[in-house]
Amino acid sequence: MYWILFIGIAILSYLVQANLKNKFERYSQMPLQNGMTGRDVAEKMLRDNGIYDVRVTSTPGMLTDHYNPTNKTVNLSDDVYASCSVAAAAVAAHECGHAIQHARAYAPLQMRSALVPVVQFSSSIVSWVILAGIFMVNSFPQLLLIGICLFAMTTLFSFVTLPVEIDASRRALVWLKSAGITNAYNHNQAQDALKSAAYTYVVAALSSLATLIYYIMILNNRRD
Repeated sequence: MYWILFIGIAILSYLVQANLKNKFERYSQMPLQNGMTGRDVAEKMLRDNGIYDVRVTSTPGMLTDHYNPTNKTVNLSDDVYASCSVAAAAVAAHECGHAIQHARAYAPLQMRSALVPVVQFSSSIVSWVILAGIFMVNSFPQLLLIGICLFAMTTLFSFVTLPVEIDASRRALVWLKSAGITNAYNHNQAQDALKSAAYTYVVAALSSLATLIYYIMILNNRRD
């Protein structure tokens, strides 16, 4: 039963990623009427929200956009930074949504940031601990339990990420409409692009949870 669930999530993840790529490529062909690039949109959104200590930079790759709270930078991929499309505006505004969360001390973002060092540590060793724990489950079950606890941190991180991403998209869409960046002809497309991106985080969280349950089942089966 678990493998059916695992394969189902893997297929769902592939479909969601393919759908996101398709939506991004499609909406990247829809130009904004005002001709603003992703960089222009990001800088205006930051200024409109009274944020002047965050820089907007370009980063290589596709869909590599992210906000870095450590050095306060909104990092936009090349396809977003210089593009004046609906997709670029949506992505740029979403990343600025994270900058606004940071400036406003948004609780879920603070919790996620606090989990980052813990997750980085657990991710660096969890695979080896889990693997060793499975091989030694009958003689030393405590090792697998430690691995499960470490992996649980990554699962928790995935679920904490959900409200952070959803709220950033909500802030982005509200501002895009109120600032006149999007209009009646293209706002729904911006919303659709961000909704497709949000699905990737939902699937990632479900996949992490399913894997965690599988490890717990291995430990419980040994006890039975």
